[in-house]
Amino acid sequence: MKSFVKVMKALSDPNRVKIIKLLQVKSMCVCELQGALYLAQPTVSKHLKILEEAGLVDFRKDGLWVNYFLADGKSSPYAANLLGNLQHWLNEDLEIAELMKRAPFINREDICRG
Repeated sequence: MKSFVKVMKALSDPNRVKIIKLLQVKSMCVCELQGALYLAQPTVSKHLKILEEAGLVDFRKDGLWVNYFLADGKSSPYAANLLGNLQHWLNEDLEIAELMKRAPFINREDICRG
């Protein structure tokens, strides 16, 4: 029951759902997610930590960069099921559609240079 509730609570915040939808397009660092969502860096980091603890998101260090991506779902059947369903859900939502359209063009080098 705890695992189920953790996944559901993680997805109860609209910004965390947006992060999941963005990570469906490509892996991203905190600054890219911050730029896409217009949120403060600590806020994005907190959201990512909650998603990670629920088994929805994972990360890999690459030098100075930390790249976040969707988890494979092995740690929780609830996370796996919802990640699979979220591939198809909300794509018609105007805000989500716009985010996903912009996601491929969000570039950490442009953000860090600016």
